[in-house]
Amino acid sequence: MPVGGIIAIVVIVLIIIIVAVIIGSYNGLVKLDERVNEAWSDITVQLKRRSDLIPNLVETVKGYTKHESEAIKQVSDARAKMMGARSVASTAEADKSMLGALSRIMAVTESYPELKADKNFQQLSSELSDTEDKIQAARRFYNAGAKELNTKIKTFPTNLINNMVGHFKKREYYEVDETEKAKLQNAPEVKFDQ
Repeated sequence: MPVGGIIAIVVIVLIIIIVAVIIGSYNGLVKLDERVNEAWSDITVQLKRRSDLIPNLVETVKGYTKHESEAIKQVSDARAKMMGARSVASTAEADKSMLGALSRIMAVTESYPELKADKNFQQLSSELSDTEDKIQAARRFYNAGAKELNTKIKTFPTNLINNMVGHFKKREYYEVDETEKAKLQNAPEVKFDQ
């Protein structure tokens, strides 16, 4: 085989390899981006679920606590802030406010044994606790995806591909104040003697 033919084959093979790397890198970025979008969707679904439980919780607490209007107002304000959040950072900040307000309302309930005994309140508390667990799991899934995407965007050769298309952006992490979350999760458990 002439030298010109060998060089042509090597060039064609190199072009095929380069095209395969470009396509693979781009498709990998697309998959990661979609995974992060899905994870964010999971978070927003759970935050909405929690926000939908709040009015029922507020009404139940109002029925028993006539003098706790400040704690109830804080929960209502935090819910409004959560519903208006549009970015990861504003959602995390609203979530922090919500966790603080919910922990205060749960602390208030300790002074009202009739409220703690209320079946509706017990069910709402259980649903809120379950929702908090789901939010935490969704947040971990989102942050893991964001970390993987952010790393991929910065590493070779995907950084070159992303610079060419400019489509994929670094994602913010969804960080929540762990002390507020711990207060809510460590709220006294409601138990009744039979």
